Amino acid sequence: MDAKCSICGVHACEKGLDDNFPAFCPMYDEELYKKAIEIVTSDKYEKFYKTSTKIEKDGYAVWPRVKETMVLIDRMKFKKVGLAFCGGFIKEARILSQIFKDNNIELVSAMCKTGGIDKTRVGIEEENKCSPNEYEPMCNPVAQAMVLNKAKTDFNIVMGLCVGHDSLFYKHSDALCTTLAVKDRVTGHNPCVALYCYDGYFQGRLDLDK
Repeated sequence: MDAKCSICGVHACEKGLDDNFPAFCPMYDEELYKKAIEIVTSDKYEKFYKTSTKIEKDGYAVWPRVKETMVLIDRMKFKKVGLAFCGGFIKEARILSQIFKDNNIELVSAMCKTGGIDKTRVGIEEENKCSPNEYEPMCNPVAQAMVLNKAKTDFNIVMGLCVGHDSLFYKHSDALCTTLAVKDRVTGHNPCVALYCYDGYFQGRLDLDK
């Protein structure tokens, strides 16, 4: 049976219980967790995982995510950091660049429209552009990843890439990544608003057929 943690009412994992698991609980698969522990304690990931966990404790409800990200970069001694950002986040990217400069963090950045390639080059019909029959550059997440890979970044930050485009960036990035911000123009870039207002202002607006 597939895991369904999102509907669990027991949450034995949070309480340290070793029994009373729901039928759909993934913790019946002990071998899975053994392999997961082997990965996070491996030479490749142990320092990164432990550093991240310590930051969770040190900055809990005190540091904003920007600060947590900077502390992770500092404690991991990353020398070169990449930023893949959406063109709609140019202002935020500039502010982040200044903050990083002030803290002596080297930042390499690539905007989503890099390459300046019209959407028709990848088979997008004119009627499926936001502005049909006009030059409209494609979002190019794979190129963004390649630009940062070429720079040999130690760690990459994603800011505001489109749903799906972010997936392609993560897939093709050589370095580990973190998400600093997600794009949601309807909610002021706070997607959880749609969840909090599901029974109110967003009632009916989250149905696939509407």
